[in-house]
Amino acid sequence: MSTVRRPDHRSEQHSGHRSARSPHSAGLRHVLTHLITPLLMCIGMGLAYLGAFAHPAPHQLPVAVVGSGHSAQLLAQSINDKAGGDLEVRTVGDRSAAVARLKHQDIFGAYVIPAKGATTGAAKGSSGGVSGAGGAGGAGAEGAEAGPSKAAPELLVATAGSDTSASVVQKVFTPIAAHQGAPLKVTDVAPTAEDDPTGQGIFFLLVAISIGSYASVAVIGGAGAVLPVRWRAALAIGTSFVVSLIGTAFAGPVFHLVDHGLRGLWAMAWLYSAGILLIGTGLHTFLKRWTTLGVMTLFVMLNFTSSGGIFRPEMQNGFFASLHSFWNGAGFVEGTRSHVYFDNYGLTGHVWTLVWWLVAGLLMVGVAALAEKWRRTAEAEAAANAAAVAAAAVAATVPEPAAKRESRTVRSARTAGGAGADAREGAADVNEAAEADVEMEMEEAVGV
Repeated sequence: MSTVRRPDHRSEQHSGHRSARSPHSAGLRHVLTHLITPLLMCIGMGLAYLGAFAHPAPHQLPVAVVGSGHSAQLLAQSINDKAGGDLEVRTVGDRSAAVARLKHQDIFGAYVIPAKGATTGAAKGSSGGVSGAGGAGGAGAEGAEAGPSKAAPELLVATAGSDTSASVVQKVFTPIAAHQGAPLKVTDVAPTAEDDPTGQGIFFLLVAISIGSYASVAVIGGAGAVLPVRWRAALAIGTSFVVSLIGTAFAGPVFHLVDHGLRGLWAMAWLYSAGILLIGTGLHTFLKRWTTLGVMTLFVMLNFTSSGGIFRPEMQNGFFASLHSFWNGAGFVEGTRSHVYFDNYGLTGHVWTLVWWLVAGLLMVGVAALAEKWRRTAEAEAAANAAAVAAAAVAATVPEPAAKRESRTVRSARTAGGAGADAREGAADVNEAAEADVEMEMEEAVGV
């Protein structure tokens, strides 16, 4: 006796629910995968910014005591002993030598001890006694006498080099002057531009140029992935030219961060931007959608924090202080300061820093071009091998009667047509996914 098996509605219902959930599961995995990038950005930014800026403190900050006598040496030694390595105090013979060292950024403050016996103010009027008959005497004054006051010590600073360092130096020497019973006179030998009183406008200009540069990498590397590497490199250089012009406009006519030297500032801005764009364009060949995280690590997390725009390396820990000596952001900030405020002293070294980063970008693009050429060659060889195997398989088949062969040919054509349609649909899906990844990468290229 045969039994008729009834359809299992529960199994069909369960299968329907599973098929309905599968697209959502795939979409959820896609979103979670892309969430990794912003979360890593959050961790990296927190570690970099808080690690560099949370606890600023001087580390062997060079300052000077001006004077050639024994008292100057004793004061310098006393400050060194009390500072415990925070300061590096030296003596300078005279005030003019101290000013020169400040403008060369060899020191960041100079305490000028007033000469012994120096006073301010002068006695006014005179006094005298007049004797008269009968032994009577009197005294009269023709004017009030103003007593002499002690000369005030002077602190020389250069706020254009670093406003925060100048503030730290002032906090160090103000109590010393008070202990000597005189107010401290502060003289700025290298002031900043009138519209940039803290001197930090150059740092925020660095931020603007950096964002314009590394955000353009996502567009050139993502949307321009179909273009040859040499075209993408040309786009990177052209984009850096535009970004540098925008930065120069901000620095000059828009916000008046600097009042001269705009041509030199533009040249350094172009070198800086071109280096970032070329390095990012080359990296995109290898990192793909992780490129945004890579360039943010290089040119935001490690770059802004070591540039010296907020705190100089003498105010930071050893890691960021060491990066300051060769990172491109430090080259731009210090190069601009040197060009605008310090008569180009040390400018050559900072420009060479920017040039070497540009050379690194050109090398990165060259490596990317070789990698893509090798990849295309490997894909062409694989396709040729697959075609050869298919041709050999067709040639090895036994010939069939014409009618059967014609029928098989018709069926194969239909099958091929269906497969072609499926392939076109699959390619469309792949293209849509690629476009979605490019759009996601561009959206992830956010500022700080």
